[in-house]
Amino acid sequence: MQKVALITAASRGMGAACAAELAARGYQLVLMSRSEEVHSTAKALGGIALQGSSDNAADLQKLVSLAMEKHGRIDAVVNNTGHPKKGPLLELSDADWHAGLDLLLLNVVRMTRLVTPIMQAQGGGAIVNISTFAAFEPSARFPISASLRAALAGFTKIYADEVAKSNIRINNVLPGYVDSIVQDAATLAQIPMGRQGTKEEIAKTVAFLLSDDAGYITGQNLRVDGGITRSV
Repeated sequence: MQKVALITAASRGMGAACAAELAARGYQLVLMSRSEEVHSTAKALGGIALQGSSDNAADLQKLVSLAMEKHGRIDAVVNNTGHPKKGPLLELSDADWHAGLDLLLLNVVRMTRLVTPIMQAQGGGAIVNISTFAAFEPSARFPISASLRAALAGFTKIYADEVAKSNIRINNVLPGYVDSIVQDAATLAQIPMGRQGTKEEIAKTVAFLLSDDAGYITGQNLRVDGGITRSV
């Protein structure tokens, strides 16, 4: 039996890298992205795709329905997404914050509502959310992302406890500065490893957390940041 993985924001960057890694490990892919490129990405990896957005509840429903119609099961979910608006903290509008809520927190809440009954019926599953290193060391560079992904950590732990008895696991991956967005020398100087992470390194971490090798790991926030965060 081939496992089936759903990946959002999968046409480029970390999402596409996760798709390639999971395809190499034998998963059947069901991908979604705002970009039309998601169809060519899926075709190249032997999967199927839907053009849509993770901040849209109807599109998430369509994605889950597509997976069930095609494969009849969902074993893994990677909740990846785009970036919310940045700017001076008190200049961000209510609309900016509400858009961030849909993009960074409610996307996961809505997806878990959809896939939990499916995973419970089939005996288990695993979910990984792509978060940020700034969730626990908030940065003014990313005020909406840092704030709402701290909330995502809280939701993830509560959900993990709720569904553990159903053999469903959920974890967050907290990337540092990854090479999908090139950073300047001043930023690189803050990273103890002296370089940005690669999309492939994030994808391999995601694949591990979805795998049976991580079968006793749930409700966690795993930093993959080259050491840039200082807290222990």
